[in-house]
Amino acid sequence: MSTDNTPGSAAPSVYAALSVQARPDATLSPAQQRYNALLARIEALSAQVERLQAWSDAHRHAHMQALYQTAQQTRALRQSLLVFLHDKLQGDALTSQQQRMARTQVRGLIDQLGPDSDPQIQALAELYRLDEDELAEERAEEAQRLREQIEAALGQPIHNPHQYQTPEEMMAAGMRQWQRQQQADEERKAAKRAARKALKKPAAHQRAEVQQADARSAIRTIFRQLASALHPDREPDAQERERKTTLMSEVNAAYEKNDLSTLLRLQMQAALSDASGASRFADDQLAVMALLLKEQVSALEDDLAQMEFRLTRELCVTVSAQLSEAVMTQALQTLQANQRHEADSLSSDLRRIQSEAELKRWLKEQSRAFKATSA
Repeated sequence: MSTDNTPGSAAPSVYAALSVQARPDATLSPAQQRYNALLARIEALSAQVERLQAWSDAHRHAHMQALYQTAQQTRALRQSLLVFLHDKLQGDALTSQQQRMARTQVRGLIDQLGPDSDPQIQALAELYRLDEDELAEERAEEAQRLREQIEAALGQPIHNPHQYQTPEEMMAAGMRQWQRQQQADEERKAAKRAARKALKKPAAHQRAEVQQADARSAIRTIFRQLASALHPDREPDAQERERKTTLMSEVNAAYEKNDLSTLLRLQMQAALSDASGASRFADDQLAVMALLLKEQVSALEDDLAQMEFRLTRELCVTVSAQLSEAVMTQALQTLQANQRHEADSLSSDLRRIQSEAELKRWLKEQSRAFKATSA
């Protein structure tokens, strides 16, 4: 991760206080090191979630607003271009070839505008609908282009490609072939896993079950200790009773989620642990607690992945805790600039093609660009 996302070190963290501290005359055991590493991972993941949320809060609204405004402007320009080309097609200034180019542009603009309640766009969409022969020919060409892309992705040819005449049929065939590849790969992997598992001793499985049971027992023990110490009904002082009520709510929430690190932190706050902290636990106890911490790490990793996926989808740029805030902010600005450039290009095209000669040159340029992207 970029250094500009590194947490400050001015004050020791709660997780550092929960970790096992090495004595001057001894080194940490593997169990102690594993326990400390899991706590550090929880701290890092929690910080990543918080930083990503703070970055989103700072930029999301303005970015979405900018994209919306540019999208509205771009849509209006496309509609103006659509109407302009339609009007030109009603005259006789364009040759037959130029008319075909213009109709291709009109259909592309209608597709970009998409379903619309505007009666004018609906009427033009119906007017420029391809007849059956034109549609079949165009879809066959699109299916052929899609076939080439699918075969490049699969690394092998589509089986019996002549059977598929539309993009939908070709895509379905490609998906079926990809699924067969995936299934074969999964079957090979499953066979390897089963072979490895068969070599393991049954005792290993039994030890894992015992550790899981011990883990549940450990977290239950800590919870009971906290519940006994923080029971608000046993506290005569009103202010202290309110404090314990608040802490007990946190304890209950953490226990329901098997959140060991929070329970340990609350245990410290409740003054149930001695000055030696986690160092008082034996290695077998730390190994049990490590199972719970590992589950918490997994849950935090899932939360972070879901946040990254959601923000990437919403903001239309790659959002990742592994990227610096400066890089992600630059990506937002680049996307906004690209969207503005597209609107500016449409506006420039509209001004340019007011000249008949420039309209014809523009149609030829667009036709060449379309063929190049479809190749």
